[in-house]
Amino acid sequence: MRMDLLAKDYLERARSRVIDATSALARGAYPDVVRYSQECVELSLKAVLRIVGVEYPRVHDVGDILELHADRFSDWFRAHIPEFRRISMDLAQKRGPSLYGIEKLGKPPSEIFGEEDARRALNEAKFVYEMCYKFFKEFYRTSASPS
Repeated sequence: MRMDLLAKDYLERARSRVIDATSALARGAYPDVVRYSQECVELSLKAVLRIVGVEYPRVHDVGDILELHADRFSDWFRAHIPEFRRISMDLAQKRGPSLYGIEKLGKPPSEIFGEEDARRALNEAKFVYEMCYKFFKEFYRTSASPS
């Protein structure tokens, strides 16, 4: 399988999650915004890992894998890896509660996540997506040019 096609598909799906999250925010469906934002971050980071040839584990948070292979990325992208890692970890921890709530406490997702949580999650997801998309464009422009 061509990694560029897989990465492109992941980024297209990540962009769709931003659109879904934006729509959910407008409807006041704050837990859905958090969930879609998490999926956007996961797909975006997995796309860039694919681009540089890193096989990652089948987990929702790949921030530590990104950091482990930081040397494969350009300087500007590498500078953002600690922030990507923090965002990925935070949203991955919110993934389950944003869908199911905290069942043993009897708290539905709507009691856990509010508008501020949703806006922060969406802004962070947009940031991660935009940086990963920029890296994708840069990587394939550079690798396609003659030596």
